[in-house]
Amino acid sequence: MSIDRNALNDEMTAWRRDLHAHPEFGFEERRTSAFVAAKLREFSFDEVAEGVGGTGVVGTLKRGSGNRAIALRADMDALRITEQSDLPYRSQNSGTMHACGHDGHTAMLLGAAKILAEEGGFDGTVRFIFQPAEEWGKGALTMIADGLFERFPFDEIYGIHNMPGLGVGSFRTRPGAIMSAEDNFEIMLSGVGGHAARPHWGNEVLVAACALVTNLQTIVSRRLDPADIAVVSVTELITDGTRNALPGLARILGDARSFHPEISETIEKQMRVIAEGTAMTYNVRAEVLYTREFVPLMNDPALTEEALAVAHELYGPSNVATESKPMTGSEDFAQFLAKVPGCFVFLGNGEHSSPLHNSSYDFNDACLLHGADFHAAIARRRLQTG
Repeated sequence: MSIDRNALNDEMTAWRRDLHAHPEFGFEERRTSAFVAAKLREFSFDEVAEGVGGTGVVGTLKRGSGNRAIALRADMDALRITEQSDLPYRSQNSGTMHACGHDGHTAMLLGAAKILAEEGGFDGTVRFIFQPAEEWGKGALTMIADGLFERFPFDEIYGIHNMPGLGVGSFRTRPGAIMSAEDNFEIMLSGVGGHAARPHWGNEVLVAACALVTNLQTIVSRRLDPADIAVVSVTELITDGTRNALPGLARILGDARSFHPEISETIEKQMRVIAEGTAMTYNVRAEVLYTREFVPLMNDPALTEEALAVAHELYGPSNVATESKPMTGSEDFAQFLAKVPGCFVFLGNGEHSSPLHNSSYDFNDACLLHGADFHAAIARRRLQTG
């Protein structure tokens, strides 16, 4: 028997707004996880495991005798942003909000869970993965370290992210690289600060830091093949100086984006060369800390075609596109795709939606059924009956 889609949409909207009003930061999603687990049990799931990777939830739904398993994933965490809105369901947790739509992602996957639990239509096992701490880039790794693949094995995985600027019902994905790796860096310059009126008495670091910020821009423009996509961004410059005191310590922080490990390695190598050379020029010392936080997100070509086939059927060919360019944003879902093949897709959140990570952003509830139907349809396509 088919679910009443209008009633389901109303349910998902209520779930989404409840989650929006109670956002929780990464690895703090205790209320959210309890909410998700309660719903899955309400849907009579075969198994509901809580506390996977800290606050993650994995639900298992089985039908028929098929021995294949696929996974569907949603992220649950919110951001350290103060919401600027008058919405009746605005954040009740000061300084934390769902500014990236993870409330909507969770509600969409719960909707798909209810559809598949009540309607079936597949032969095999579907794992529903509700992941913590995506924004940190740590949640997927923590779930994997907690035995996700051993305890809840699956053959392939799919995920959805909303996309402001795209019309509701629009679908975008591409085979291969679709989102970049993210590396973080911190460069510490140390010298001898002193009086602003007597710069020659020390080796202050601010001029060196300014030169270094400029020099770092040559990594992409002069050290990488122009055909390779990469970004090096300095986002913070912090010193211990004051209005009439020259600093003796400066910290330069930022991130780098790329799509191939060798490009990441080149960026790090050149950053160290430039930092040391600039420091030597200004007679100060440099220390570079370089870490890799996200890996590139690589969609499996064959499974991307499967996702596109589902999207054509659901949304119509005019609303479906394969992106010609990968995005330099990063996504923790990539850690799952490093283990099994799958596909990550984007659904429009509305042409006039506020940007992601903006204090006025809100997930568009008109997208909920579109996402739930995609999750359910890809599960049925990949686990066909008969």
